[in-house]
Amino acid sequence: MTQKDDRQIDDLIRFGIDSKNIYVDKQSGKDFERKAYKKMFAALKPDNLLVIKSIDRLGHNYNEILEQWRKITKKKGADIVVLDMPLLDTTKSKDLLGTFIADLVLQLLSFVAENERLNIRQRQREGIIAAKKRGIRFGRPPLAVPDNYVENYWMWKDQKISARQEAENCGMPLWAFYKKKPF
Repeated sequence: MTQKDDRQIDDLIRFGIDSKNIYVDKQSGKDFERKAYKKMFAALKPDNLLVIKSIDRLGHNYNEILEQWRKITKKKGADIVVLDMPLLDTTKSKDLLGTFIADLVLQLLSFVAENERLNIRQRQREGIIAAKKRGIRFGRPPLAVPDNYVENYWMWKDQKISARQEAENCGMPLWAFYKKKPF
């Protein structure tokens, strides 16, 4: 668990949620194909209460957040409380005005969550492009070819030693031997 998870879990426990009823996903919230989310959704029964720290912890896709909210509240008959947004509490104001306000806030926050995800991806893409223009390389640095590589390569090619022996002689992993073939 990360510190970010710990902080959210602490808030849920302070709210009164038993730790055995807390579901934690390690996957991105870009969609709802997450193991813990599916397990939590399957466990929801009518009149249960789903408590989440913030709407972006539910998901990052505007339309999917709205769809999941509808499934939880309408199909499952469960209530939802979003801790950092008191207006998103389906246990209160179940009249038409309360529902309208909650729906409006939900749509606004869902939009913000998805828009932030898109902005992060755009900034990341721009950062990578700028770094590449400055000559920064990504990924592993290339492996240097040992001085005895060519000699060992020809011994392997002439079937005098195995590829594994050749890699060991050169002090390199087997995959690197195959990748570095000089000819």
